Amino acid sequence: MVQPTSIRKPIARPLHLVLGFAAWTAVVAVWFLATRSNLLPPLALPEPVGVVKAIARLWAEYDLLGNVFQSWWRIAQAFCWSAAVAIPLGLLMGSFPWVFHLVNPIAAPMRSMPITAFLPAFIALFGMDEGMKVGFLFFGMFFYLLALVVEQVNRVDHALLETAYTLGAKVHHVLWLLFRASFPAIFGSFRILYDIGWTYVILAEMVNARKGVGYMVEAARKVLDFERVYAGIIAIGVAAFLFRWLLTVLEDRLFPWQRPAREQSEPVISSAHGTKK
Repeated sequence: MVQPTSIRKPIARPLHLVLGFAAWTAVVAVWFLATRSNLLPPLALPEPVGVVKAIARLWAEYDLLGNVFQSWWRIAQAFCWSAAVAIPLGLLMGSFPWVFHLVNPIAAPMRSMPITAFLPAFIALFGMDEGMKVGFLFFGMFFYLLALVVEQVNRVDHALLETAYTLGAKVHHVLWLLFRASFPAIFGSFRILYDIGWTYVILAEMVNARKGVGYMVEAARKVLDFERVYAGIIAIGVAAFLFRWLLTVLEDRLFPWQRPAREQSEPVISSAHGTKK
């Protein structure tokens, strides 16, 4: 029997499912009651049944799958560029203090600034086409990933480096060792990086887009079809969850020893992401 007051005591997997189902049942019940109470304006919160029907309309009439794929493709491009730049740069920052103190005075303030405020600047610099959207997403992902790479490189045990030097390793050998030792934890951050991408792609796609989930939601809002707006929001949440789950499965396959550490540290990482504006 599980004691509700037991601190950090694991619970059985079936109870996980029961609690999750109960939580979502409560959310839907509150949603249903709120729409029937007449306390909210008619367009503010559509009924759950209408939203379910709107999801079917998005699939049948508005190319839901194509819009989700277009958003994913923009995130994937920005993600690849972020990883290609942030991982080697973060490795150098974590390895050579002079590189860290050269780059960090610029990178640190950028992590604290609201990324959404840069959208007008990106429109001015890159126009309103595809390059602006990918560039904006890259900007939102890059500084988060850079800080995490530096942190994970710094966490590599220095005794490991001393052993490598004792065995005759050169600088490039030690850099490769640092990369290999820190990459499993860096890979774990990719899930949070995709969360960031899904957060900002909605804003980017509201500007001169013809495809994508952000465009889909904005088009529905312009015609005051709030059932379709809420259906789009749910579709975004499901898509983001599925891609996150796929990355989690891939991480478990590539780095199975990381799973216990991830389960303990993930709330901290998510909390840190929550402070990002």
